[in-house]
Formats: sequence, C-alpha cells, structure tokens
Amino acid sequence: MTIALALLLFAVQNPPAPAAKVTASIARLFGPGARVDTLQVDSGTVLRVSRGDSLLGFAQVGNVLGKDQPITFLVAIDPADRLKDVDILVYREPYGGEVAYEPWRRQFRGKTVADSLRVGREIRSISGATISVHAVTLGVRRMLADLTAWHQRGTIR
Repeated sequence: MTIALALLLFAVQNPPAPAAKVTASIARLFGPGARVDTLQVDSGTVLRVSRGDSLLGFAQVGNVLGKDQPITFLVAIDPADRLKDVDILVYREPYGGEVAYEPWRRQFRGKTVADSLRVGREIRSISGATISVHAVTLGVRRMLADLTAWHQRGTIR
C-alpha cells in the first residue's frame, strides 16, 4: 500500500488528524521513502513504518483533552520500543501551544515504558501550559505502553 493511500485510510478512520500533517510527521521522523501500513488493533489504528524489508517502527495518533479542546498528537516508537518522538498535530487551545515546540518534545526521545515520565521529574512543566503538559504526558505514557505491549506480544510486527 502506498504511503498516501495508507494515510488517507488512516485519516478517514481518525478525522481529527489531518492526513497531510500525519504524512509530514512520518516523513520527518522516519525519513523520506518510508512505507506505511495500517494495522487495526483493539479499537485503534497503528501505523507500521518500514523501508524495503526493514521495520523502522510504529506510530499512533491520539487525542487528549486540554483545558477545553482536544490536542491531537502522534507517538512514534522504534523497533526496540524506545520513543522516537512525539509530534503535536493539532493544538486547538488559545494558550499552552509550547507543548508542540522542539525543546519540550525532545525530552521524550529514547524513553521506554520503564521510564516513569512524570511531570516535574523527567518531564518539565511549562508555565501557562500546565494542563496541556499533563494531558500530553499522560497520553504519551498510555500510547507508549499500548504500542510496547502490542509489539512485545506480536500483535503488531
């Protein structure tokens, strides 16, 4: 399946994540020429990313509630179940958009389910974005746990 078709199918099933933003995020995280296949797991969709015969990792799009509006984000892991990156795809709140900035997102890279990812400890808070920081961190922790469990059980491969 082509990346465009897989992402179009993904976007139709998960309307809050614009296909163009998901495509750009996958290309940024995994490099040009990455192939994406969609996998249905439980009630969600996982993107399996590969190039040729090599698995590059997995990604999933999710939503968490900020103060009043949903925050749509993507979590990507590598084949060793380490967090590759977090990408904020759509931020709808009037304040707290700093969670989308590179310096804040960078602190998630390389983390695993063994890391506690606690705000105020491993994850820095942002003045004026407290709710967004907590919401995104909780969402990342949950999605990392799901992706890792599915991968280790062989549900996604």
